[in-house]
Amino acid sequence: MIHVSALHHVTIGCAPEDLPRLLAFYTTTIGLQQGYRPALRHPGYWLYAGGHAIVHLNALLPQTPPVHGPVDHVALMAHGLDATRKQLREARIPFAETPLKGTTLYQVFLQDPLGLRVELNFDLSVEGDSAGTA
Repeated sequence: MIHVSALHHVTIGCAPEDLPRLLAFYTTTIGLQQGYRPALRHPGYWLYAGGHAIVHLNALLPQTPPVHGPVDHVALMAHGLDATRKQLREARIPFAETPLKGTTLYQVFLQDPLGLRVELNFDLSVEGDSAGTA
């Protein structure tokens, strides 16, 4: 029997010309760090959080993929809700936010440059008193 313990990474397939704007979004907006990536067949980047390559950007496709595919969204744990709101507003990046009822999680939803929804989850029990108020 297979025993899965966690999600290792998400690969976002794109066209080669999509790489610069995806890299900018996931590093500048989301705060991931570009790091080691082995020599693979297709150009791309591995983006790290906490020492783990959690998002792989791979130019696997001949053209930009359609907006809607089978993956609805990618969810990431995040910290610094107030700073995130400020950064997104200053960058004029649209986002929506909502508490996850029955939990201490607070969710912020936005889209990457290819239209993939990204969910940022903040734990209000460690964020502070003002974090849950927009």
